[in-house]
Amino acid sequence: MIDLSQYLPILLFLGVALGLSTLFVFLPMGVSRLTGTHQPHAEKNSEYECGFPAFEEPRDRFDVRFYLVAILFIIFDLEAAFLFPWAVSLDITGWPGWITMMTFLAELVVGLAYAWKMGALDWE
Repeated sequence: MIDLSQYLPILLFLGVALGLSTLFVFLPMGVSRLTGTHQPHAEKNSEYECGFPAFEEPRDRFDVRFYLVAILFIIFDLEAAFLFPWAVSLDITGWPGWITMMTFLAELVVGLAYAWKMGALDWE
């Protein structure tokens, strides 16, 4: 028989987190409706980020190049995330760690050169 009582603290933590997040989301909305501060009108609902109405439908499809640039950004962001722990532990890993990281960086440079050659970074 499996003893599931060890999971009780985790379930309690998840329950408290769910309860608090629900409270933080719905309590201000309910208080604003009860106190009368919820008074929407056209000026409050107008565009406020850029100052002029949107000229395209927000649900239109993006160009695929946007996604390519986003994926490349994520790849090089992860590269930076791998470089920091590697730099800190370089004295422990020694030459094998250095060679492994240089191989990783070479693969990323080849991927960047390929993306650049294929025009993934060109924007019109």
